[in-house]
Amino acid sequence: MIWLILSITTSSLLYVIFKYFEVFKVHTLHAIILNYIVACVTGFIAHGSVPEVEQIISADWLFYALFLGALFIFIFNIMALTSQKNGLSVAAVAGKMSLVIPVMAGFWLYEESIGWIKIAGILLALTSVYLTSVKSRDRLKFNTSLLVLPIILFIGSGVIDTTLKYVEKTHVLPGEEPLFSAMCFATAFVLGILILIYEATQKRFLTIKSLIAGIILGIPNYYSIYFIIKTLKNGMESSVVYPINHVGTVLFTSLLGILLFKEKLIPKNYIGIVVAVAAILMIAF
Repeated sequence: MIWLILSITTSSLLYVIFKYFEVFKVHTLHAIILNYIVACVTGFIAHGSVPEVEQIISADWLFYALFLGALFIFIFNIMALTSQKNGLSVAAVAGKMSLVIPVMAGFWLYEESIGWIKIAGILLALTSVYLTSVKSRDRLKFNTSLLVLPIILFIGSGVIDTTLKYVEKTHVLPGEEPLFSAMCFATAFVLGILILIYEATQKRFLTIKSLIAGIILGIPNYYSIYFIIKTLKNGMESSVVYPINHVGTVLFTSLLGILLFKEKLIPKNYIGIVVAVAAILMIAF
């Protein structure tokens, strides 16, 4: 359980860091791309050494690391577009409700335990994600002409979580978690370089502020993935891990928003927090 708590904590810190990006006028896209190389280096340090090329090429999980790295940066851009076109709440709900995909995969592929209490808890988890994410008194307003964006975000986020579970179970050996995570981020950074080249052609260049922000973001970003893999590696079912991880992150982020940024919650958000706690208790126990 300690790995899961650490995963929730580091994932929540990412949202806090993004909030400070807004405060300090950081170029978010540049910082995120730079954060991938920082996360990669952090993984090498956690591994204890820079791996030899032969070790990486011969790894059973190499294809999956390349696939996940590409998906990381693709889904990030979809998340950004969804936030801009459909609104932040829509992006938050689409991303976090994707937990249903790894949960269903856990039931189907790995024959994980299922019971009415767990099912009820998962349904409450989905409800709590909606209630805590909506920041206005109105319902979520989906732009039907742009509905494809939240759908892609929903599916892509679910595929990332499902793939992490599959690779952890079938290809990543104990002790290889840091190296696997590092290579995922390395792939994302290599692809991010193409974006940086395009940004330069538009006269949008890297700054020291973006570099510092990338370093601050990269370390917790690495550990948010590392800790979730360790959680899965220690035998917890994905149908337990992902609902608690997603709901716990939304819950803890909301609390940090209140404490650090004096954010105001509407009654719907407070109901969501109560529902989130109930969901976590039902799924975990």
